[in-house]
Amino acid sequence: MSDSEHTNRLINEKSPYLLQHAHNPVDWYPWGEEAFQRAKEENKPVFVSIGYSTCHWCHVMAHESFEDQEVAALINEHFIPVKVDREERPDIDAIYMEACMKLTGQGGWPLNAFLTPDQKPFYIGTYFPKTGKYGRPGMMDVLPQLHDVYTNDPDRVKEIGDRMKEALEVRAESGKGELPVSTLHQAFGQLARQFDGVYGGFGGAPKFPSPHQLLYLFRYFKWHSEPLAFKMADLTLDAMASGGIYDQVGSGFARYSVDEYWLVPHFEKMLYDQAMLMLAYTEAFQVSGDVRYAGIIKDLFQFIRREMTHPEGGFYSAIDADSEGAEGTYYLWTEEEVFGVLDEKEAEIVCAVYDITPGGNFEGKSIPNMVGLDMDAVTVEFGISEEEVERILDESIPKMRAYRETRVYPHLDDKILTSWNGLMIAALAKAGATLSDSSMVASAMRAADFITGNLDAGDQLFARWRDGEARFHAYLDDYAYLIWGQLELHQATGQERYAKEAVRLASILEDRFADGPGAFYFTDRDGESLLTRSKDILDGALPSGNGIAAMQLWRLGKLTADERWVRRAEKILAEFAGEAGQYPNGTLSLLMARMAFEAGGREIVVTGSRPEFRAELLEALREAFLPFDVWTEPAEGNSPLSGLTSGKTDNSHPLTAFVCEGNVCRAPVHGSEQIVGALGLDEGT
Repeated sequence: MSDSEHTNRLINEKSPYLLQHAHNPVDWYPWGEEAFQRAKEENKPVFVSIGYSTCHWCHVMAHESFEDQEVAALINEHFIPVKVDREERPDIDAIYMEACMKLTGQGGWPLNAFLTPDQKPFYIGTYFPKTGKYGRPGMMDVLPQLHDVYTNDPDRVKEIGDRMKEALEVRAESGKGELPVSTLHQAFGQLARQFDGVYGGFGGAPKFPSPHQLLYLFRYFKWHSEPLAFKMADLTLDAMASGGIYDQVGSGFARYSVDEYWLVPHFEKMLYDQAMLMLAYTEAFQVSGDVRYAGIIKDLFQFIRREMTHPEGGFYSAIDADSEGAEGTYYLWTEEEVFGVLDEKEAEIVCAVYDITPGGNFEGKSIPNMVGLDMDAVTVEFGISEEEVERILDESIPKMRAYRETRVYPHLDDKILTSWNGLMIAALAKAGATLSDSSMVASAMRAADFITGNLDAGDQLFARWRDGEARFHAYLDDYAYLIWGQLELHQATGQERYAKEAVRLASILEDRFADGPGAFYFTDRDGESLLTRSKDILDGALPSGNGIAAMQLWRLGKLTADERWVRRAEKILAEFAGEAGQYPNGTLSLLMARMAFEAGGREIVVTGSRPEFRAELLEALREAFLPFDVWTEPAEGNSPLSGLTSGKTDNSHPLTAFVCEGNVCRAPVHGSEQIVGALGLDEGT
């Protein structure tokens, strides 16, 4: 970033984002007591700048402002500057992002807040250039004005800060109690009204993948037998897979599309998007059997294994959009390059299929995509079959990827976050079980072992690991997402240790995060005391931790026959009933849990004297779309599963299934054919 004649305190941090700013002329502090103590002693406001290492506009602002001597001099003279990595400290980011939304009606990164020494915001915004332009104030305008106000009108600053603190402590609540079933239908109705029936997705440009919306639609389809729910999710996934938002050469999904066609992406790749979309494509495959989706899942896995996996098994956080000083450089192609890499016929077909043209579709170059592809026209033009086209593409893409790997690779944020790893563990375990791909499941198991070995202190988790250091009390999302991962590993492998681990993590979560008989705070009770201790339910780029906790604790309660976890899930639903009623489409992760209670689901114990028959039935369960069911084999001794499996062992038949549903257990069913019929596995999902 800036030249190394300047070095500030960030040089001692592990965060890739903070290290990007370690040589700015700005005298940065990391967030901590030292900065705020100095602010109090010198009676200066604190300038807090929040971003992340793969954020394009964070890079732009760093270059324009934080590497500029003039801006740095003003900041250093009149403010105490603090840098925050939002991915390490989502607790800090959440507070000031909410403040930004309340003050300006919009948010995003970089996020820049001016605080009193007691952490209260009195001015806040996102991207500030050095000088004002296009109606946007610049740093050279804002800094002197805020210094003047802070110095000469302290009462006004105090009043604004106090009002903001009060506003942040008020939730949009109202109406705790039972969350009505009608809210599930309202959420579906909102999605249906926003749905783009041509290109998929919801709303206009920019378009975000928002995979939790797709997971909700698949569950609504299963529960309510509404074909439009499946159609909306299916069209969206199909369109994204054809767009430039999906890396057609190397796999992986970009963070969002700047247009409605999914053509031009914002090129950064986030681990959580890969995980959530892998889950969505897996469920789409379970419902539809579409082999294209199976191919995307497998390619996604190869991308994750190749480019986002630590040698010891954990998963890296993100890959930048920028390289060589520009966005998307690594991913763009010219026709000339394609013809230089492939033989003439291969190149002609690749260019025709992937829309690589002399004029390009993005700043004179081409983003490979298949938006609007007419494969019949391609086969007619070249006089070959579709199978031959596919063969040529299969042979050409690895050559293009090998050529692309000679380019300057974008910045990789190699920190390992417990929460995002939990999502990827869940995704790989479920995908691997669905596709009978043991390497995917093994990758999920290695990552779980990595978390246990590096981010688990026994009585608590840590949020971030990098370069040998685990740091920061874990957040609600870390526990909720990792419980999800452990449950998927149990369902995929049948290994009891993953169920035990889910129970242990749920117990820690309840002990450290529960608000008495209600929902969960975002931060650990022993975590740093910030301006507020938030308790949220709205989904953002990631699903709500409380929503995921409700769903996974419900599943855990079914699997262990322990009502404690079901009751906690009910309390979360009750606490946020008011907000879900006001914002159905913003609380879909919570509504998935509510739908689970309504659907009921089944608890299935697979037993019998023939292990190979049990394995076949478990494989069939894993391949089917059964979002409200759990299954296991009998457990012995002091197992968390014994509450469900006690008395459900039968070695007098080759194969037996004990099925409970709606708090009622049916008579055992014997034999593969009878069990498959009883469970509806012969009718699809």
